[in-house]
Parts: sequence; structure tokens; C-alpha cells
Amino acid sequence: MERGKYLALVGGGVLLGSVSTFFLLRLLQSQKRGVSQCSKNVTADFNGVEGCIISGKKNDRVVNEDLLKDDIVSEQLTRNIQFFGFESQQKVTTSYVVVIGLGGVGSHAASMLLRSGIGKLLLIDFDQVSVSSLNRHAVATRADVGISKAQCLKEHFFSIFPECQIDAKVLLYDSSTEEEILSGNPDFVLDCIDNIDTKVALLAACVRRGLKVLSATGAGARADPTRIRIADLRESTNDPLSRAVRHRLRKDHGIEGGIPVVFSLEKPKAKLLPFKGPSGEEENPSHYQIVPGFRVRIIPVLGTIPAIFGQFMASYVVTELAGRHVQTEPVVNFDMDHYHTLHQRLIEHEESLYGTSIEVQVDVEEVMYIVKELWHGRSAREKLVKDVGRGMWRSVNELMLVRWDRTKPASISNLILLKFKEVDEHESQTLDDIKENEPEFYSRVTAVLKRAELDFAL
Repeated sequence: MERGKYLALVGGGVLLGSVSTFFLLRLLQSQKRGVSQCSKNVTADFNGVEGCIISGKKNDRVVNEDLLKDDIVSEQLTRNIQFFGFESQQKVTTSYVVVIGLGGVGSHAASMLLRSGIGKLLLIDFDQVSVSSLNRHAVATRADVGISKAQCLKEHFFSIFPECQIDAKVLLYDSSTEEEILSGNPDFVLDCIDNIDTKVALLAACVRRGLKVLSATGAGARADPTRIRIADLRESTNDPLSRAVRHRLRKDHGIEGGIPVVFSLEKPKAKLLPFKGPSGEEENPSHYQIVPGFRVRIIPVLGTIPAIFGQFMASYVVTELAGRHVQTEPVVNFDMDHYHTLHQRLIEHEESLYGTSIEVQVDVEEVMYIVKELWHGRSAREKLVKDVGRGMWRSVNELMLVRWDRTKPASISNLILLKFKEVDEHESQTLDDIKENEPEFYSRVTAVLKRAELDFAL
């Protein structure tokens, strides 16, 4: 009798637990479906593309500053807090970032921004997940094929970091959507667009609005992750997309540079594939464009490279927001022969000026550090990038290392790179003269040389 009561009690508990679990799962699924559907009353037409805001919990502009006080959130971000410190991670968690373009590059960038604790994200893309995009997308599965990329990311992101305020919009960026996308004073904008017209318009708008922006150039048809760099747009080489963007920004908007970009030094391994219509014959791809100006021909993509581009972007943005600026590797196209030449030139100059080279305290390897890491292969007097690619190779023929302070040895923290024509004027002045007459130049050089002291613990 007692055994029967016991079994009945256990059975009832199991039944009650099953029913509760069933209804809880139904509730979560209904909430997920609420996030999945475009609200019919907020659709609009943008250049022939129907846009919508993915419904879900309301996103306010103000990010919760107490987010890190939540035990689960602080545990989830504990490794970041250990890396940055609490106050720096707090800057990240209270930041607002806009990601435009959610394909291979943008989906990975957005995913790692979320996992790094960004407090608010705005996700923008007008396109849908396709089967062929699964080789490079950060989170999409076959079940996501056919839904918008913005919707796909928001659904997956909600299960990773639900405390993040995520706003997802199915929109095409253009002049009519600029205010909707760029308003709200975002802390950073990520340009992950692969269309030239749209990319140029977005970058110009960010410059005009004074917004920090990081742009991705072409990640397709490349395979070498060791050649990916972050540098000023002026320095991006071997990339047809960045070349076209540079030209258009300069011609149409008077923008010479000042925009950081992620790019690859690797030359593309393949070209756009020929476009074939329904008949199987090659046809004019412009006849099949849904949106004018957007590419319909296919470029071969090794999925790992756009993923790494996106990771680069997320890392750059998170460290910038945390106040931990990373000194990226400069793009300097010198080889060891160039550094040997500059080292020998320094020795000869010391012997000519002082009668001996005994106070030259650097070897070729240290010359490479000074030229590449400190001065980026350019004269210390150059504020803007002028020589890139082959132009930089030619520029080495007019550069030499000289002492900053003539009263101290030619050491790793006392050498600057100048053009031949700048050397005589520099050596005719004292540091006090430079400090008084050119305070900005003096401060800039001393800051760079201070870095050498820190790097070598001098």
C-alpha cells in the first residue's frame, strides 16, 4: 500500500514536471517566433528592397550601466574583465556599435562583439541567408536559409547574450536610410559592405558625422591569413575594392584618408566568375540585378578568410572602446637589403659628422624595428601617408637615420628617420629650438621615442 502511494506520488511529480517543461518550451518558442517575424506595420520600400524592423524586446538608446553587476553577465565576461580590468570592460559593455553588412565578414565581427560584451548592437542587412553562404557565415544553419541575415543573427544572439540590446533591421544603406541607421551617436560603425557605391556613401557619411568607422575591403579569392592587416585606407594595397573606394572618396568627397580598414596584402587568387543565365549561356549580369549597382557575379571565397577579417574588426573595435589602443603592424614594403642599406648609411653619416661610428649602438635588426615599428618606413616629418607599395620602395633611396638629440649616442631610442633634404636643417638646430619653434613635431617625436624605451625597457 505504502509502495503504491510512493509510486503514485513520483509518477504525479514526473507528469507535473513534464507538463511544466512542455509549456515552458512552448513559451520560449513563441518568444523566439516573436523575434523571427518582420512586423508588418513597419515595412517600407528602400530602393526596391522591402525593409523591416525585426520585432522583439524594445531597445532604448541608453545602455544599462549596471550590466556587469549581474552575476551571470560578470561570469560570462570574466575573462574579458581579467584582461581589460573592470572599468575598461565597463566602457565596452556600455557601448553602442552598428554593423552594416552581415555576410561572411560582418556576421563574425558582430558575433565576437556580442561575445565581448557590447551592450547595444544595431544589425543592418537587406539580404537573406543562402545555402552557399553557409561556408562563411558565423552562426547560420540550413534551417536559417531563406530568412533575413539580420533576423538570423538576432535569433542566435539572443541565446548567447540576451542582456545585449539588439536591434536588427532589414535595410539597404543609402541616403534615405542614413538617418535611421547612423543616428543615436554610435560609438563605432563597422562597414562590412562589398558594394562600392554603398561603401563610399557610408564612409563619407561617417566622416561627415564625425563617427568612428572601421571598413573591411575585399576578403574573397584569398587564402593567406598572415597577410591581413589593419591600416589607413591610403595604405591598403593589392585590393581592387579599396583602390576603387580610395578613388571615389577622393574624387567625390575630398576624403584623402583617415579611415582605418582591414585588408589583405595578398593578391587575389581568382577573379569574378562569368555570369550564366537560366539557359546556361553567359549573359550580361546587370540584367539580373535586384538592386542597381550590386554585384551578381560570384567571386570564389575561402570561408576562413572573411571570418578572420571579421575577428580582426571585432578585436580592433573592442580594444579601442576599452581604451587599450593596439599598435597595429605597419605596412612597410622593405626587405632586409633595405635595412642593411639604412644601417650602413647611418654608420657612414656618423663617421662623416663625428669622425667615428663608435656611438652607433644599433644593429640591422634594431634598425628594422626603428624604421618599421617606430617610423613606418617614412620620414618623421610626414604626418600623412604618401608612399605606399612600390612608391615606398623608391622612397628608401632618399631616407636615412640620424640622431634626435646630438648630445646622446645613436641608440634605439634616439634615432629618427628623415629625408636627405631634411637632415641638414635638423642637425643645425638644438632640441630646444625644435621644442620652441615646432612644439607639435617635438611632442610627436618624443612620444614615438618613448615607445622604444618602453618596448626595450630602457
